Amino acid sequence: LAEYITREAALTLEVAERRLRGYRYKVPKLVKEQVLSKPRFRAGIREIARKENRSIDTVERRAERYLAEIGASHSPFVIDLVAGLIRFLYTRGYTAINYQPDELASVYDRFGNHPLIFLPAHKSHFDRLTLQHILYENDRPLNHTAGGINLKFFPIGALLRRTGVFFIRRSFRDNEIYKFTLRQYIAYLLEKRFPIEWYMEGGRSRSGKLRAPRYGMLTYVAEAYNMGVADDVILVPVSIAYDQIHEIADHTREDKGEAKEKESIGWLLKTVRSLGNRYGSIYVRFGDPISMLEEIGPADHSGEAPPDIEIRKMAFKVAVGINEATPITPTSLIALALLGSGHALTTTQITEYLEPYLEYIDDRALPTTIELDLNKPAEVEARLELLTDNNVVQRTDEGAEPVYYIDQDKAHMAAYYRNTVIHFFLLPAIAELAALEAAEMDGDGTELFWEQVLEIRDLLKFEFFFPTKKRFKQQITDELDRRAPDWEAAISEGGDHAATLATTLRPLVAHWVLRPFLEAYAVVADVLADLDPSDNTDDEAVIKRAMGLGKQYQLQSRIRSPESISKSLFENALKLAKNRTGDLSGPDLVAARQALAAEIQDVLERIDAVAVAAVD
Repeated sequence: LAEYITREAALTLEVAERRLRGYRYKVPKLVKEQVLSKPRFRAGIREIARKENRSIDTVERRAERYLAEIGASHSPFVIDLVAGLIRFLYTRGYTAINYQPDELASVYDRFGNHPLIFLPAHKSHFDRLTLQHILYENDRPLNHTAGGINLKFFPIGALLRRTGVFFIRRSFRDNEIYKFTLRQYIAYLLEKRFPIEWYMEGGRSRSGKLRAPRYGMLTYVAEAYNMGVADDVILVPVSIAYDQIHEIADHTREDKGEAKEKESIGWLLKTVRSLGNRYGSIYVRFGDPISMLEEIGPADHSGEAPPDIEIRKMAFKVAVGINEATPITPTSLIALALLGSGHALTTTQITEYLEPYLEYIDDRALPTTIELDLNKPAEVEARLELLTDNNVVQRTDEGAEPVYYIDQDKAHMAAYYRNTVIHFFLLPAIAELAALEAAEMDGDGTELFWEQVLEIRDLLKFEFFFPTKKRFKQQITDELDRRAPDWEAAISEGGDHAATLATTLRPLVAHWVLRPFLEAYAVVADVLADLDPSDNTDDEAVIKRAMGLGKQYQLQSRIRSPESISKSLFENALKLAKNRTGDLSGPDLVAARQALAAEIQDVLERIDAVAVAAVD
C-alpha cells in the first residue's frame, strides 16, 4: 500500500508540474515499477517460466534487465539541451524546417485523446531530429522513438535515450523474454497515451523511393490494442522531404554495393562537418490519420495480433498516406529533367522541358513544397547552383552558354531525388506502355490493354504500393479520362489509333519512370537464366553477380540508365523472380526464368518506343 501511495503521489505531482512547464515535458515516470506491477506482466512471466522450465525469479530478473536496456529515460534538462543542439545543427546546413502548424494541431485536436503513432518515411538521420524540433516548438509531447541499437554509442546513445529514443536489438527472434518485455513496454506507452514513432521501412531509403514496410512493431502495437489498453490507436503518416540530404553520397555508395559505414564518434563528427554545405530546406507534411478501431474493429481483449492480412493493409494505407503527402520539390523536377533528357541542357532548355510537367502537377493538384517557379529561368538557375555546389549536377561554361549535366557516376544521386516523387507519374507511365501493346491489335485492343496494365503492375509489385486490381484499373481510367477523353475509342480501334494515343500524350514519362527498374530487373533475370537449375547460389552471390553483369551491360550500352545498377533494385528483382518461380525445379525452373527475362525485354522495347516519341 505504501508503494502504491508513493507512486500515485509522484505521478500526481508530475501532472501538476507539466501543466506549469509545458506539455513538451510529458515524460513517463516510474516506468519500471508500473510495468513490473501489471497483472498481465506477472502472468506473462509465470507462463514463460513454465514453458522454458526456468524459475519465475530468473525470468523476472532477465525481463527487468531487458526493460532497463530498452526503455527511454526522458530528462527535461536534456530535452531543452538537445532542442538547442538540433537548431544549431539544422541551421548549419538547412535554411528552414517548413511545415504547417495547422496540420499538426488538427491531429492533436481530433485524436489527442488516443495514443498517437507517428510513422515517417526514412530518408535521413535528420528525420527524427526534424520531427522532434517541430513537436518541441509546438509544446507537444516528444515521441518515444524506436531506434536501432547501432546508435547506442557514446555520447549519442545517452542523449537520444534522454529525449525519448528506446533502443531495440537488431535480432531477437528466439528470445521470448526479450520479445515479451518489448511488448509490455509498448503496451505501457499506449496505455499512458505517450506518442510513439518508428520507421516502418526498417532503415533509410537508399534509392529515394519509399521502401516496403516491415510489420514487427505494427504487430506489437496491434497486440497491445487487443489487450484493451486503449479505445483506439491512431496511425499518422508523415512525409519528411528535403531539397537535398547531406547523406546522399553515403546512400548512393551503399546502393552501388559498397558496405555501410558503421556509426561511431568519427562518423558523427564527419556528419556534423558535412552540414557546412547548403542543402536548401526540410519539408514536413502530415497525412490523413488512420484509426486502428476503424481498420480492425474494437479490441477483442485477447492480446493477440489480428490476422497478418489486416496488419499488411494498415501498413499499406500508411505507405500510401506518406506518398500522397510527399511534396514535389524543385530539386526532384530538375533531376527528372536532366536524367529524362539524357544529355546536357541549358537553363532555358530545362525550363522548357519542365513546362508540361508543371501543367500536369497543377492539373492533378499534386502537393508541392512551395509554389513551383520553375517556369522562370532565374529560379531554375538558382536551384541548379545548389545542386552543383554539392556535386550532384555538373556545369560547363566552355561553349556559347552554360550547360548542366549529370556525370554517369553521379546518376544515382540525381535519381535519388527524382525517385522521391516518381510514384506520382506511375499511372501515366503504365498507361503509355499498355496503349502501345494495344496498338499491336488490328481490331479492338481493349482486352490486351487491360491485360498489359495488370502484367506491368505485377512486374512492379515489389517496388510500388498498388491498390486492388479493380481500384487500380479505375485509377488508370481516371488518369486517361483526364488526359485524353477519347482514349477508350482509340484503344478499341487498336492499331494506329492506339499507337497515336500512346505517343502523343504529353508529357510522356514511361522511359524515365520505368526504365531504371526494368533494366535492373533484366540484369537479374539474365543472371538467373544463366544459372544451372541445381545451383543453390545464395541471394548475396546473385546480387554480386548482377552488379558485375550490370557494369558490363553499361559499358556495352545495353543499359541506358546508370542508376539501374542498384543493390536495392536488384534485391526487389530477386524477390519478383522467386515469386514467379516458386518451388519449381529442373526444366520448369529454367523455362520460368527465361519467360521472365523475355517478358521484361518486351516491356523494355516498348519503353524504347516511348523514349523515341518523347523527343519527336
